Amino acid sequence: MDLITIWFALVVLCWVLFFVLEGFDFGVGALSPLLGRDDHERSAALRTIGPFWDGNEVWFVAAIGVTFAAFPDWYAALLSGLFLPFVAVLVLLAGRGVALEFRGKHSGAAWRRRCDVWLAATSLGVVALLGALLTVFVRGLALGADGEVHAGPGVGAGLLRTLEPLATWQALAGAVAAVSLAVLLGSTFLGLRTTGPLRRRARRVAVATASAGAVALAVAAGISGLTGQGPAPLWGGGALVLLLVVAAAAARREALAFVAGAVVVAAAVVAALTAGGEVVLASTLDPAWSLTRGSAAASSTALEVISWAGVVVLPGVVAYQAFSYWVLRQRVTSERVPT
Repeated sequence: MDLITIWFALVVLCWVLFFVLEGFDFGVGALSPLLGRDDHERSAALRTIGPFWDGNEVWFVAAIGVTFAAFPDWYAALLSGLFLPFVAVLVLLAGRGVALEFRGKHSGAAWRRRCDVWLAATSLGVVALLGALLTVFVRGLALGADGEVHAGPGVGAGLLRTLEPLATWQALAGAVAAVSLAVLLGSTFLGLRTTGPLRRRARRVAVATASAGAVALAVAAGISGLTGQGPAPLWGGGALVLLLVVAAAAARREALAFVAGAVVVAAAVVAALTAGGEVVLASTLDPAWSLTRGSAAASSTALEVISWAGVVVLPGVVAYQAFSYWVLRQRVTSERVPT
């Protein structure tokens, strides 16, 4: 296996870790104002992600950084062609961090409620945008023969054109799917990490979300099989895994439900990033102008240098994060303690 393939696999791994780990963070953030009946329950929900959310967010930086280091042309095309959407993602991530960090800085109920609403809005916004952006990885951008993304004349028109790839029904479908999967991960994680009424409500949400997703994927598999278009086995397999989530959540096997949901998310991300095979970003203008792994990769010398850095840094980061999850694995109670 050559270095280009190894580093592409690392890019995919970073995106998978981000979407799975931050996926349940986003889901909990979106669900906490809905499942928490009072400030005590909402605070209990947010305590489940309190020790982890900023560490999980690092994988977004890692995914962008690894893409920049190993595949600079791919990075340049994505960031120039999707400039405003990526800026919006960063702004929403910053706003989400503010809501999480400043929620406990004031004891007023109105202040906490506003922070909860802002957290839910930013969490849903990030997830929807990232889901829409993943569809661009599959469909491609208007790449020219020079590797540049073509845009309208003038700076303003060029910036506005970076929103065009998201103005499609595929992007809308990707946004809806991403929000649904985040809710699924968030609800199964809350069921895994909480006790009391919050756990029961989260379990009901997980069953409902997974059931709806299984039906949608089963219909997609049927249509795909009849028309011969689309990955029917992938849709069918996803529907079966979601049925496993339903069964596990209904049986109070929250750990199994969460793992099965994470498998669905990971499979969706891998499918989106590898749909083009050797092509990492298709050109919608001419297939011959598409970026491949080889054409987008850095020089062999650069790949060798960053490989040594990866060998030193990556295992330590993964080991530390796994250790922190193990240490902080206790459930958070949403029941009130009598005084």
